[in-house]
Parts: sequence; structure tokens; C-alpha cells
Amino acid sequence: MTDTIVEAGPPAVVLVAPQLGENIGTAARAMANFGLVDLRLVNPRDGWPNEKAVAAASRADHVIDATRVFGSVADAVADLAFVYATTARSREVAKPIVGPREAGGRLRAYANKGVRTGILFGPERTGLNNEDVSLADEILTFPVDPTFSSINVAQSVLLIAYEWRISGFSSEDAGLPFAVDSLPAAKDDLFRLFEHLETALDAAGFFRPPEKRPHMVEGLRTILNKANLSEQEVRTLRGVIAAFQRRPTRPRETEEGNVTDARGDEA
Repeated sequence: MTDTIVEAGPPAVVLVAPQLGENIGTAARAMANFGLVDLRLVNPRDGWPNEKAVAAASRADHVIDATRVFGSVADAVADLAFVYATTARSREVAKPIVGPREAGGRLRAYANKGVRTGILFGPERTGLNNEDVSLADEILTFPVDPTFSSINVAQSVLLIAYEWRISGFSSEDAGLPFAVDSLPAAKDDLFRLFEHLETALDAAGFFRPPEKRPHMVEGLRTILNKANLSEQEVRTLRGVIAAFQRRPTRPRETEEGNVTDARGDEA
């Protein structure tokens, strides 16, 4: 019998020698935004816990409260099987280099196989040193403008956390928390809109010269079809047309198929 593989969860975020509590807090906030929860600190300059970090985390308390402190990078990644090292500059270390989109997908794939992963982020001023990078499996870098490549640690965490998050959703839903529930109008409603508009334009003398009417009608119907109108939008447009016709409501069809106005007079 095959054992069921349990997802290992989001990657750990390892901040190496972070200097400012505010940066730790904003990194924790970025993690919480996109579902990362395992924050690890290696020798934070101002110690831990840190009140400034708590304040900057903006209620990402579940990340802050679970934060662990380690004495070395090796200790911080010892339980992980795959680790990225982030850097904004070229390194002499011969390792594969990937961007955030590929890294997010790779981390997700490993998690689905039960592999525990992590991402190393270096100190604010210097970034990771080569010894730290040597402990990672691959290098993660960001497609920044080379003339201004410096990214603060919270921004770096946010970028990869976002890619991790969206890698777990289909392109159809993208994991968005809400969407407009608007279904396209039925074709028969759309056809009645066509007829209503064309009737009004006939009355206004829009189709000139008459022999061009079929071509102009095709053009109008193409425009309306491309709009992918919802039922409500079709009703709104018919109300607009009725207003231009100075009718109290939009026309409706009789059982015989004739168009009548709100008073029942045939249009």
C-alpha cells in the first residue's frame, strides 16, 4: 500500500543577521499576506523578541509569536531539504540561478511531495556572504533594473511569498479573495437588445443611405457582442434606449411578437 504524502507546508523564511526590528516586522507582515508562517532569525542584531518588529508586523502575530532564533545559518536550515539563497549581485558560487516565478513553482512542487524548503535573506547592508550562499541549493534573484538593484528584505520576502501563493491556484481563479459574479446575458436577451436598438435608430434616421443598413447593423451587433454584456447590462442599455425614445419604460413584446411601449401602443 502506498503511503499518502502530506504537504510539507510553505517554505521557511530565514533572515540572516537582520539589523532592524522594523524590517523583521514588515517581512513577517509580507509572509502573513501570502500564507507563509515559518520565520527564522539568525543572530538578529538587536536580539529577540523585539518590540519594533511586533509593531511593524501590523497584527501578523501568528508569525511573530512562532519566530525562532538560531546561532548559525547551518542550524537554521538543518531540517530543510531544499534551500534558496537570495542575492541581487553575481556570485562566484557555481549554482543554478532562478527568478521568483520559477522558484515559487519549484517550492510548491517540493511541498506537494513532502519536502521541507526554505529561503535565505541576507543582512540589509551587505546581503548574504558566500559562505551562507554555499549552504543553499540554488540562487534566487529578482528581475530588477540593474541600475537600481537594491531591494529591502521585506520587499524580497513579499515577491517570493506572492509567487509561492499564486503557484497553488489555477489560472482561472488565481486565488483572488473575491470576484464579480456576472454571467453573460442569454442570446435571446441580446437579440432583443439588437432589435430594440435598431428600431430606435430606424426611427431616428440613423441608417443612411438605406442600402448600407445591413452592413451598419452587422457592425453594431459586432460591437455589442464583443462587450460580453451581462443580463443587468442588457436591461440597462434597453432602459437607456427607451429613455431616448421618451418612453416611460423599455418596450416589451406582445404575445404576437409586436413591440409595444409601456402604454400598450404598438411601436
